Amino acid sequence: MNKRNRQNGFTLLELLVTATIIAVLTVIGVVSYSAVNKRSRDVKRKSDLEQIRSALEMFRSDYASYPSVGSGSWNSANGLDTGNNTTGLVNSYLPAIPVDPLGSSQLYYYRAKAQSGSAYYGYCVCACLESTASCDGTNSTNLVSNSCDPGDVNSLCNYYLKNP
Repeated sequence: MNKRNRQNGFTLLELLVTATIIAVLTVIGVVSYSAVNKRSRDVKRKSDLEQIRSALEMFRSDYASYPSVGSGSWNSANGLDTGNNTTGLVNSYLPAIPVDPLGSSQLYYYRAKAQSGSAYYGYCVCACLESTASCDGTNSTNLVSNSCDPGDVNSLCNYYLKNP
């Protein structure tokens, strides 16, 4: 019987197949991780807007109207921190105005509406979610509209809460 000399080790083809499988699994993992991060930041944004909404409702129950920050025009929700307990939300209703998970590159927006005299009886708050249509922030002329329809804030927001 003739015994063949055989070297121990892997062939080049086996190594290439293994490397390809590892690369494909890595790409799938990175893409999934990115999508999960986007969704978790969106959940945080929705939660932040709910906190602002809750604080606005408590403010209205105390003062019979909503804060008139920005005189009815769209502004950063940071404007709700006026430094005064009778005109803003911070200290009495929130420890601080929530900040977008991406930091200062994205903002939450607030607009008082349904004015009667000097009091406002409605509001809109909005944010830009990553997992839906993008918000490029280039069309700020829409922010002077008198409603809270998504088309009115589509350049800066794609998710909003309002009352009424």
